[in-house]
Amino acid sequence: MRILRNLWNSLTAIGLLIGTIFFAFSLTPSLLPRDFVLQGALSGVCLTAGYLLGTILVWLWRYLELPPLPEYVARASLWVAAIASALVATVFLWKFVEWQNITRSLMHMEPVESGRLVEVGLIALGVFVVLLLLGRLIGKLDRGVSGKLGNLMPRRVANLVGLLLVGWIIWAVTDGVLFRVALRAADSSLQRLDALIEPDVARPTSAERTGGPGSIVGWEGLGRMGRAFVASGPSGKDITAFTGKEAKDPIRVYVGLNSADTVQDRAKLALEEMKRTGAFDRSVLVVIAPTGTGWVDPEAMDTLEYLQHGDIASVAVQYSYLLSWLSLLIEPQYGSDTARALFNEVYKYWSALPKEHRPRLYLHGLSLGSLSSDASLDIFDIVGDPIQGALWSGPPFSSRTWKSATAGREAGSPAWLPRFRDGSIIRFYSQSGVAPGDYAQWGPIRIAYLQYASDPVVFFDPFASYREPDWMKPPRGPDVSPALRWFPIVTQLQIGLDMAIATSTPMGFGHVYAPEDYIQPWVDVTQPSGWSAEDIERLKTYFRAKRD
Repeated sequence: MRILRNLWNSLTAIGLLIGTIFFAFSLTPSLLPRDFVLQGALSGVCLTAGYLLGTILVWLWRYLELPPLPEYVARASLWVAAIASALVATVFLWKFVEWQNITRSLMHMEPVESGRLVEVGLIALGVFVVLLLLGRLIGKLDRGVSGKLGNLMPRRVANLVGLLLVGWIIWAVTDGVLFRVALRAADSSLQRLDALIEPDVARPTSAERTGGPGSIVGWEGLGRMGRAFVASGPSGKDITAFTGKEAKDPIRVYVGLNSADTVQDRAKLALEEMKRTGAFDRSVLVVIAPTGTGWVDPEAMDTLEYLQHGDIASVAVQYSYLLSWLSLLIEPQYGSDTARALFNEVYKYWSALPKEHRPRLYLHGLSLGSLSSDASLDIFDIVGDPIQGALWSGPPFSSRTWKSATAGREAGSPAWLPRFRDGSIIRFYSQSGVAPGDYAQWGPIRIAYLQYASDPVVFFDPFASYREPDWMKPPRGPDVSPALRWFPIVTQLQIGLDMAIATSTPMGFGHVYAPEDYIQPWVDVTQPSGWSAEDIERLKTYFRAKRD
């Protein structure tokens, strides 16, 4: 009780008020629905951020040597601030369930009856106290270091040097000890998981699949995601049963991280496996950049294999077994380096083939795979003999071509579904299809982006702390809450949390892309033959029913 009393007496009224405002704003909707645990943690961080901002204002007041408030006024103002904060917090907590249910209804999720408001408040308060005490500890360390340095240099110089020194120590301990220990644990665990051979994943019996008879890539070296990719997907019989037309068995080639020692060796091995399987004899060839774990989205490839009547080959090379966000944080170049090496090997061989006897060449990637695939394509290297196109889904906000096209969109088109120039090169798609408008005929290269307005991986904005992102401006996406509002700092924290839970949504929202939404972009990009508008709708219905 003494500790809590001292903690209370040390609070500032302005910090408490701003912190409560941030807490209240954190309860408003963002892109994705949140459960009470995540909401409590987010609200605690926002409360701390607001209190920190208020503390900085108090420090600035004192630094400018302005007169302090009398002690009795300061104490009274703290109680007034506490009462006002309680009222504001209560009102916003009461609205929290309504706001969450609006977002949930847009994503066809069951409404929640209770937001566990007491638990949200207690978790937020606990997070705030822990972070506040941690900040006080850091401040005490800073004052101790600065005091020691004050004997050697002017006071304010000592304060600055002390702050920098303490910051460096904290960074060194966090990055050099805690982060690396956690990383080694994650690395070891995910490596063992990647090597795990699931008993329900059968080794391919077809010579047209990596790991099957005659494969020059070992089954064990494919990794968990590679084995899942080559062992799944429709057969020619499956496709024929749906279309009523003769179909081939699709070719799937995959090279795992442990299949060769270097990026270049893995890319060369993939090319040799493609030659062995006859990949270059098919009508369509897709070079895939997988996600960080090596996963290839089956919703994308299964639909394309149906559209092409199985006359298609696809190839992917694993570059990591870490989760995408870990891979992007720790080894950001691995994905793009691998995608570039694979594309260069495939393109060099493909471009040397007679044009009338080679397959049409496309690129594909989801999420981090989209980013890597984009980075592998240099227009100046292929302008003389271009590939036919690409479909990139859920492109991360830092994707090079996506950023440029979104920034250069036609006036009046929304940032979440833009129109780029005349549409002859790049088009954007969502659940409702292509961005509306009049388009010119496609050019020699067709690039399609599939993205949902509710996908925080696509629409995270590193500058959202101080400016409203364009995608929040009207008109809103159909799966984005009309109650969503921009707030300084808080919105940045909300969307940051949304990124961490981006795959927790039902399929067709957030960062979980539905198979039926891939079909129209693939049709426009690859122009499959023998499909009427009715057939395409029937295929969408088939995949929609299959996933449900």
